[in-house]
Amino acid sequence: MNAVTMRDVPALDLALKDLRSGAHGWAALPLRAKIAMLEALPPKIVDVAPRMVAAATEAKGIASTSAWVAEEWTTNIWTLVQAINTQILVLKRVLAGQEPVNADAVHTRPDGQVVVDVFPATGYDRLLLNGYQAQVWIEPGVSAEQTRAQAAALYRGTDPSEPEVCLVLGAGNLGSITALDIIDQLYIRGNVCAAKMNPVNEYLGPFYEHIFSEFISRGWLRLLYGGADVGGYLAHHPKVDTVHLTGSAATYDAIVWGTDDLAAGRKANNRPLLDKPITGELGGVSPFIVVPGDWSSADLRFQAEHIASTKLINSGHNCNATQVLVLSQDWPLADKLIAEVRAVISNAEPRPAYYPGSEHKIARACRGMTETEFLDGDHTRALITDVDTHSGASILTDEVFAGVLGIVRLPGKTAERFLHNAVEFANDVVPGNLGAVITIDPKSRKQNAQAFDDAVAHLRYGAIGINTWTGMAFALTTWGAYPGNTTQDISSGTGVVHNTFMLPRPQKAIVEIPFRPAPRSLLNGELTLSPKPVFFITNKTAETTVRRLVRFAVHRNPIALPRIFLSALRG
Repeated sequence: MNAVTMRDVPALDLALKDLRSGAHGWAALPLRAKIAMLEALPPKIVDVAPRMVAAATEAKGIASTSAWVAEEWTTNIWTLVQAINTQILVLKRVLAGQEPVNADAVHTRPDGQVVVDVFPATGYDRLLLNGYQAQVWIEPGVSAEQTRAQAAALYRGTDPSEPEVCLVLGAGNLGSITALDIIDQLYIRGNVCAAKMNPVNEYLGPFYEHIFSEFISRGWLRLLYGGADVGGYLAHHPKVDTVHLTGSAATYDAIVWGTDDLAAGRKANNRPLLDKPITGELGGVSPFIVVPGDWSSADLRFQAEHIASTKLINSGHNCNATQVLVLSQDWPLADKLIAEVRAVISNAEPRPAYYPGSEHKIARACRGMTETEFLDGDHTRALITDVDTHSGASILTDEVFAGVLGIVRLPGKTAERFLHNAVEFANDVVPGNLGAVITIDPKSRKQNAQAFDDAVAHLRYGAIGINTWTGMAFALTTWGAYPGNTTQDISSGTGVVHNTFMLPRPQKAIVEIPFRPAPRSLLNGELTLSPKPVFFITNKTAETTVRRLVRFAVHRNPIALPRIFLSALRG
């Protein structure tokens, strides 16, 4: 922390003093007024969205005419507006004296675990994301009645906690993360917030200052800037009550245990330097499990596009980017799927790996791996085929946070046996427990219904995507590691964000979309009208579709719907 100059310290101290003074004012503000402030955000976001996207693409080395621009509209703009709209919906229910979740949305599984349906939440959700579903599974031991009674406790008089000053240490990769963390602290936890921008994307700060201007002017939010030294100073400041960070386990450990020669001893003896609550979303090695089935050539190509998208979005600089593709060694179509994945990645539009340290992490993942294939001229995209699960290879032990994809093949002559082995591998071999994907065709799922349900139940991940990247969980429901991590073994972190329905003790989020897009879905008996997802890197109309979705999400003009559908179906 020595690099924090005395010129910096008074400004940082003043920011925290302002927040401490304003905390009770935020807590005392009537819910109706809080909702009004939240409702003012989407129009402000739309106002600056083109400039936000332009700033992000320029910083990431993406041309304004590139197909990659769509990604910023999806992950940075639409995701933020979608989450805000859902939060408004829930808070309005509470204001009207209703429960946050409808009674018929709360179910109990045969094993007694409670599940809450959270998406679709509106008719427009059903229309625009047809066939998409999301659930939150509640930790065992919480009944359906307790789930309903304790939801939104902050606003229903059952949470006696005092407002606190939370330090949010912002993410450097996706622009929506820090903004959503700010909203999480203000509206779900009732805290005021000091948000330190990550140096990698601090160019977003002026846009946040515009979007959250009322919160800043009233003393409930401060946006701060600086490096790790500033973050360390703020985290240990006596006026900061709690900390939330998005980053790596190494960053978490540096804050909690320190970086000097005594850090390892502190960690071993559980004597943290930071003696205050800290939550974090820290990533890991994310598996993509493919359940073997009788797939057509179109199925293979579509799912290859899906797999490649989960790897290449944001150049792989995502905490939940697919890192290991898990296939059955007994599946006759495995090589064909790999060939399709190779082709999609090879043909994807070039872009730089912009995140600091990417070159080193790519080299580490590929070092000594004889089956490595670089799929671009810059050596930023690679496929490592036939990784030995017992080799201790870096691709299985270290988060790459870049464009390297490993492939493992597990035994499993039947779907049931493969699922058992894949879940065991995902739970016990690769580190982390943030997000996992399972792709399965409807016929295989029907034939192996119990085995598939058991697999989903036994996966120890905070987000599980069924036929979809877990980025959809980030956008539509709760987000965070599977419960049970500790400060001494932090794995993918602790705590949950994006809990818009304010449910007690979420365990995991399950998001599902159709296996096939329309119209192929209809031809194969899947009664959904969902076209190719906009997050697919092969979606030809993604930018147009998402920009129209964003405008509709803000203005809710039904006249705009036909143009959204037309663009989406052409993707």
